Amino acid sequence: MPGPLRQNAPHKVARGVGAGLSVLALSLALSGCARGVLDPVGPVGAAAGKIFIDALLIMLAIVIPTILLAFWMAWRYRASNTKAEYLPYWSYSGRIEAVVWSIPILTILFIGGLIWIGSYRLDPFRPLPSKTPPLEVQVVSLDWKWLFIYPQQGIATVNQLVVPAGVPVRFSITAASVFNVFFVPQLGSMIYAMPGMVSQLNLQADRPAVLFGQSAHFSGDGFSDMQFQVKSVMPAEFAAWADAVRSAGPMLDTQAYSGLAVQSRRVTPFTYRSVDPQLFQAITTQKIAPGPGPGSETSSRTGREGAGEGR
Repeated sequence: MPGPLRQNAPHKVARGVGAGLSVLALSLALSGCARGVLDPVGPVGAAAGKIFIDALLIMLAIVIPTILLAFWMAWRYRASNTKAEYLPYWSYSGRIEAVVWSIPILTILFIGGLIWIGSYRLDPFRPLPSKTPPLEVQVVSLDWKWLFIYPQQGIATVNQLVVPAGVPVRFSITAASVFNVFFVPQLGSMIYAMPGMVSQLNLQADRPAVLFGQSAHFSGDGFSDMQFQVKSVMPAEFAAWADAVRSAGPMLDTQAYSGLAVQSRRVTPFTYRSVDPQLFQAITTQKIAPGPGPGSETSSRTGREGAGEGR
């Protein structure tokens, strides 16, 4: 029995290592195609990607020697190698125990320090350093769409976020139904949207780009369609866009919001020319009752639900 088991060991190790390398290569390829966290557009996304790469390199300090040692042991103690020392009653080595425990402990210390420093630098409540005042955007997670209110411009959009490049954006995020997660991978730092609470997030896009935003927390049948487009444009283009939005479209007041809050899927992006300035506060304090949630679905129609004619 020991002979065949030892002879098959190299083949099993090779197959395992090959499968692991294939998965790693596929993951890296997919991340590049999806324009995700490894293709950052802003300072927060770049810092988050650096933490990911640094943590990966630290862990590879264990993974690579372990893989090489597995190959060496399979070759060294193969059945045909009669020179390999066989110690059936050997049970303890202080040197091996020291290595086995010290390397993981050091790895945990390094990764823990990396995460601690990164958590401080990437605190979502911490304003980004900039000479330009931040753009305020209020975010409301609905079933199953995103509402973006621009209080400084007095406009709002659904499933579309437009921001000026090179300008910090301060997001105030809440949910009008169940928990959700606001996430733009290339900008970094996903954060929860919670009913009755306001989460803060500071992000910035360094250059004009078209990005992908999504919900990163399952929230019912329409979750897969709860996506939005992010457009980073030059500041002058952003100002022109805001002026164009103010020139046409419906108004978002309490009555219009009640229609928008009805559950709907695959909602085409549209805009509101004006917004009730007290609407976001009423949503966060739940003066406007939150939605029933996915368990009490009342509508699954496609398109705009009770929002009037958008742009």
